[in-house]
Amino acid sequence: MHIYLFLTFFLVGLVSFGGGYAMIPMIQEEVVNRHQWMNASQLADIVAVAGMSPGPIATNIAVAVGYREAGLLGASIASLAIVLPSLLLILAVGKLFLRLQENWLVKSSFYGLRPIIAGMIVYAAITFAQQAGMIAQLSWFTWSQILIFIGSLFALIYFRKHPFSVIILSGLVGIALYG
Repeated sequence: MHIYLFLTFFLVGLVSFGGGYAMIPMIQEEVVNRHQWMNASQLADIVAVAGMSPGPIATNIAVAVGYREAGLLGASIASLAIVLPSLLLILAVGKLFLRLQENWLVKSSFYGLRPIIAGMIVYAAITFAQQAGMIAQLSWFTWSQILIFIGSLFALIYFRKHPFSVIILSGLVGIALYG
């Protein structure tokens, strides 16, 4: 189990680009579909807790999955495995990148990468909503989830509320509606 945890999260850390939220589809593919360590609903719960916790969300997810599968040692192995590729890569190419960051080819490629990162984050959100049954059918539950989503988005964009306060408020609304 420990070797599988290390290899899985090392692979996720090695081939995922764009930050923690962009890594979620890859984590889902490995954890839910490939290894079947949990179902999509359980992973969605972990993503929610990881998003509310301090620190990088992908690392938080790795810690939670590793702990669930193999205890404290599993959590340690998974967290090391997911950060190790980027640590090694940054150490290896960081100096080279600093020299090339003003190159027009490098700049142009990063302009091209930005939209795909946003697309991967939206894809992750839609996939989780579908697999967690949040948008499977138009029920009272679905409409309440959509209203919480719109309210959270409105608070973040229009009122510029801090994400932590929006998370707390959304949790309180969830307790009021579903408790």
